[in-house]
Amino acid sequence: MVNAIWTEKYRPKNFSDIKGQKEILRRVKSFVEQKNMPHLLFSGPAGVGKTSLALVIAKQLFGDSWRGNFLELNASDERGIDVVRVKVKDFARTRAIGDVPFKIIYLDECDALTKEAQQALRRTMENYTQTCRFILSCNYSSKIIDPIQSRCAVFRFRPLDKADLGRIIDKISSEEGLKLDEKAKDAIIEVSEGDCRKLENVLQSSAVLGKHITEESIFSIASSARPKEVIDILKLSLENKFIEARNKLLDTMLNHGLSGLDIIKQIQKEILNLNINGRTQLELISKCGEAEFRISEGSDEFLQLEAFLAEVALAGEKENKE
Repeated sequence: MVNAIWTEKYRPKNFSDIKGQKEILRRVKSFVEQKNMPHLLFSGPAGVGKTSLALVIAKQLFGDSWRGNFLELNASDERGIDVVRVKVKDFARTRAIGDVPFKIIYLDECDALTKEAQQALRRTMENYTQTCRFILSCNYSSKIIDPIQSRCAVFRFRPLDKADLGRIIDKISSEEGLKLDEKAKDAIIEVSEGDCRKLENVLQSSAVLGKHITEESIFSIASSARPKEVIDILKLSLENKFIEARNKLLDTMLNHGLSGLDIIKQIQKEILNLNINGRTQLELISKCGEAEFRISEGSDEFLQLEAFLAEVALAGEKENKE
């Protein structure tokens, strides 16, 4: 077993290592080949390759001298206007080392920057275009002010699909000597939800327990209920076995250490797999959203979950009558 964190060990080093973003890669590679590019804005969910692509761009452009030409800042830690005025400006005003005419500043999680810092960044991007290019990364592009968005080429990343995640699992399993059956592989793909970083963390945590990784160990490490457990809870409610459903829900939450928000999100997914008519599914998903909102606003989570199970029981009774 390696001691290094796998998310760093398996971080892409070349464009070919980045999975699932073919159109983005095609456009970015053309910028690198020409050694000229605009400011870039990477937008998308966590763990889909935004930071990895920024690092690959720097390594491909600058070669061995990339560290001297690349500044990475996490805006969620340093979100004030002083960061832009001091750190960013000091780096941006000096010329690049080598034959590329600009340096790169990578601002991760820049949707956490205050509006004042974003306004200062806007001016800095204008003033230092000759010597510096910015790559901005965010989860929600709507939180970036329009003047910054208009100065950037925007790339929207999407979650990795099952095939891409499967290839990543196969590569890591081969290099680390792990043995996974198909159910375990499907379980990792399900709990990671398109997030490669989460996939690698869950896989490494499971590998600590042994080279043979099972479906059970994946759900245990990921603190996630198995889909069958959630389906069983919903089926008991639909059959009007409310007390049994309630007890099974409590056991599932305690066994896996799940919060109300965790379990309601899993319930919402599994509603679509129930053998009930479409209208009942719509009603239950609506009730799911209502329960999730109330829990997130501070209501007692188990009380809201009980109320939701009661709604499922009533929906089941109504469907049986029809």
